[in-house]
Amino acid sequence: MEDNRIVDLYWQRNESAISETAAKYGKYLNSISYQILLNAEDAEECVNDTYNDAWQSMPPHRPSILSTFLGKITRRISIDLWRKYSAEKRGGGVMALALDELEECVSGTGDVETEIERQELQKKLNDFLLALPQVDRQVFMCRYWYMDSISDIAKQFAYSESKVKSMLYRTRNKLRTMLEKEGY
Repeated sequence: MEDNRIVDLYWQRNESAISETAAKYGKYLNSISYQILLNAEDAEECVNDTYNDAWQSMPPHRPSILSTFLGKITRRISIDLWRKYSAEKRGGGVMALALDELEECVSGTGDVETEIERQELQKKLNDFLLALPQVDRQVFMCRYWYMDSISDIAKQFAYSESKVKSMLYRTRNKLRTMLEKEGY
C-alpha cells in the first residue's frame, strides 16, 4: 500500500492503518530499534509504541515521508529506553560508543535555549550532511542515525574497519570545525 493511503487510514481513524504500517515498515523500524537496544523484545516493544505514537499524532500531523516520520519516532523511543537502562546500569555497546564519538563535536548542556537556535543548528547540520560526498554521508548516517556497528558498516560498503573508522574520524573533525566556526 502506498504511504499516502496509509496516512489517510490514520486520518480516518481506521485501525487497519497499524497493520498496514507494520506490514510495510515493521522490519525497518525493528532494525532501527534493535541497533540501539540490542534486545529483540525491547525493540519489538518500541516498535509497538511507535505505532501508538503515530496513531496519536495523526491527525493533526500529516507526514510527507512516512518512513522518515516513523523512523524518527522509533529512534526517539528506543533512545529514551536505552537512556533509562543505561542510567540503571552503565554498559558498553554500539549506542554508547557512537554517542561518545559525537560528544566532542556536539556536546551541550541538554537544554536548548530557544526553538530558533535549535532550528538553526538543525539547518546547519543538514547543510553539512548535504555537502558531504554521498558515501561519506551514508557511512556517517549509518553510524550516527541507525547506530550501525563499525563492522556492519564495513561489510555493507565493502571497506575495512580501519577505513570506516578513518572516514568517520575525518567527518567528525569536519563537523567540529564547521560547528566551531559557526559558534557552537
